[in-house]
Amino acid sequence: MKLTLAENIRIFRKERKMTQEQLAEVLGVTVGAVYKWESGLSAPELALIVQIADFFDVSVDVLLGHRMKDNNMDSIEKRLIDYCRKMDPEALLEAEKAIGKYPNSFQIVISCATAYLVFGIGSRDRSQLERALELLKQGRLLLSQNTDPKISDASLSGTMATVHFLLGETDRCLEMLKQNNAGGMFDNQIGFILSVYKNRPEDASVHLSESLTNGLSDLFTTIMGYVFVFRSRGDWQSAMDIVEWGMRILEGLKKDNKTGALIKIHGEMLAVLSYVQAKNGRKEASGQSLLQAFNMASGFDSSPDYTLSGMRFAENTEKVFVLDFFGSSATGSIGKIIELLDDRELAENWSRMVENGK
Repeated sequence: MKLTLAENIRIFRKERKMTQEQLAEVLGVTVGAVYKWESGLSAPELALIVQIADFFDVSVDVLLGHRMKDNNMDSIEKRLIDYCRKMDPEALLEAEKAIGKYPNSFQIVISCATAYLVFGIGSRDRSQLERALELLKQGRLLLSQNTDPKISDASLSGTMATVHFLLGETDRCLEMLKQNNAGGMFDNQIGFILSVYKNRPEDASVHLSESLTNGLSDLFTTIMGYVFVFRSRGDWQSAMDIVEWGMRILEGLKKDNKTGALIKIHGEMLAVLSYVQAKNGRKEASGQSLLQAFNMASGFDSSPDYTLSGMRFAENTEKVFVLDFFGSSATGSIGKIIELLDDRELAENWSRMVENGK
């Protein structure tokens, strides 16, 4: 807590257009005493502080520069976030006071754990990391209070695993990640640790492959979502930029001698690219992209392969099947996507291609 008594005595004295000598005379002290107060070299005794506040017609709190904080849980959490954003060490003092006041609040315990983790990561201070781990364990016991859908027992376990990793306890970290790897949510971290820190490349490749294939599906749905976000803003350039970025990644994942489900995904991406190109005034490029999408979709549907066998880097992909929610056939999936895009010209061009077979 920062007090500004010295500064405030000086400010209030000058507002009254008084010299240090005049104030000293009013208070019955020496000029040297006033000088030391205003320089921060010493502070008045409590009785004098009350007398000074009374003389300047302010409260003792105002004279001291103390401001009462709003100490409800939401306000405390907000202050902790603000302190962490600025890397202000006051965060840790605030955290301990908050824990003392609300030791059984999930919201406060997790917020304080986060504060300690932020500072522990930055400084590699073992005591701060251990305090973060202690609070995370406490938070898990209070999980029934949680109202944030982004936080679960698995996510808290993942954060605790990260702390174990930062503490140099990689075996414990791996154990926790594997125990809570529902849906492959920690495959990337497990693969990274096995490869980089455990020299177990073969074991690592299994998890990294799972992460890569899951990430591809996430990438496509994320890009589709962003296209609709940018459409709502009329930001067609950003819509085209993100689709083209996704296309470059997809191209880099394709093998030359195999196809697989990547061809289906590629065709779908090309249809979306055609849409955003048209919106950016690139009609010719839009037509070419749509034709390329149709050719890819037709080729896939003539000999469908729903595995990711045509994907570079990922291993054992012959056992991984991709069935997206737009449909099983590539032409049908693109039709569904175009229906969602709700563009009459694009829909007519696509229907014409499907009907004519080109």
